[in-house]
Amino acid sequence: MSVHILVVEDEPAIRELVAVNLRHAGYRVDGVDSAEAARAAIAHALPDLIVLDWMLPGEAGVDLLKALRADTRTGKVPIVLLTARAHEGDKLLGFERGVDDYITKPFSTRELVARVRAVLRRTGSGTAGSSGASSGGSSGAQDEAPIEIAGLRLEPAAVRVSAGDARLSLSPTEFRLLHFLMRNPDRAVSRDRLLDEVWGDRVYIDQRTVDVHIRRLRLALAPSGHDRLIETVRGEGYRFARS
Repeated sequence: MSVHILVVEDEPAIRELVAVNLRHAGYRVDGVDSAEAARAAIAHALPDLIVLDWMLPGEAGVDLLKALRADTRTGKVPIVLLTARAHEGDKLLGFERGVDDYITKPFSTRELVARVRAVLRRTGSGTAGSSGASSGGSSGAQDEAPIEIAGLRLEPAAVRVSAGDARLSLSPTEFRLLHFLMRNPDRAVSRDRLLDEVWGDRVYIDQRTVDVHIRRLRLALAPSGHDRLIETVRGEGYRFARS
């Protein structure tokens, strides 16, 4: 079955433009015009990805984003935020709320489709998850082997992170980021290297995105105290310490 994308956009012309181009790219697309309609559509069928407008009538898209991330059923669905708000502060708010990518209006439809494909590859959602970011020279069994450091266990095949008997909840991007850091313990890794290894060929994001996701990863690891293992290396990037 083809990848199912839900487009949440109140402007009919933009909604149709996005839907038509995504359908031409081979995706199955539904469109709705409000957060309320989006909730109903998601309750009926969980999409593989959501393209979400920030400014919606009634409940704002960024508030719907926050609610979706807090729900266990929808928390890991990739979301691409579509908005006319281009200020850096708005972008950071979007990433802090859990968006996977951020596209500003007016936008190129080719760029939109490229970003959707990249998010689907990176998150392994639907049928587009067979090719992901570069693995930094490792592959196969090594990538699938569980890693345990200082009581934190990451199981790539099961996409699971645990500390003792407690399961930790991470987004797909946070999981990939932690996986790469744990595969390279005690090594300082630059932001550029993390962009290459975790985001792969997504060329539209900058180094600040890494900082936002590191902050979110630390918050996810805080309940078990493992956030302390992610160290900031001044002038370089980050390091995952063994203890």
